[in-house]
Amino acid sequence: MNKGASNGNLTFRDYKHLILSDLYRISGAFTLSSLFREILLGGSYQYIFWMRTCLYASENRLLRRALYPVARVLLRRYRYKYGIAIPFTTSIGSGFYIGHFGCIIVHQKTVIGRNCNLSQGVTLGQANRGKNKGYPTIGDNTYVGPGAKVIGAVSIGDNVAVGANSVVTKDVPNNAVVAGVPAKIISYKGSVDYIGNTDYEGKIP
Repeated sequence: MNKGASNGNLTFRDYKHLILSDLYRISGAFTLSSLFREILLGGSYQYIFWMRTCLYASENRLLRRALYPVARVLLRRYRYKYGIAIPFTTSIGSGFYIGHFGCIIVHQKTVIGRNCNLSQGVTLGQANRGKNKGYPTIGDNTYVGPGAKVIGAVSIGDNVAVGANSVVTKDVPNNAVVAGVPAKIISYKGSVDYIGNTDYEGKIP
């Protein structure tokens, strides 16, 4: 599954992989009962599900007029209900997980890899000027703690843990743990034990 925007190439198989990998990250299961439970009652999964559905429906000629408007309305509703502002066109890999919703803001040109955990109060935002002008790129298996901010054209590597309330304005290498304002590397223990239920590849029905 690619990290980038689908550019009109998101197939039903891709869509299914995304929503079920997201579901597995949250519930540890692929069952219909867990899917319906999370769609109806799941808080952050409700937003993630309709975000994925908006993208898929917007690129499908048959669904663009029927399902897409409904999905947009529901996504907008959940945006205000849960305080999550992630445009459906944002490039987000499989296994996306939001632990606790509330005041989560992601710029639509941000690129997020596989198995990313976002916590409440996270901002992945744009820098309008300076050497970091642009948008963040977040690697695979990365944990972004409560209140953390990643601003500008910052590249965060794979298996990184960003500590609570950190402000990241410089690139972070693989397996690092960063904390502080501005964020600095405090260890190379990475995101181990922060990222769970990532063994869905090959198991998705």
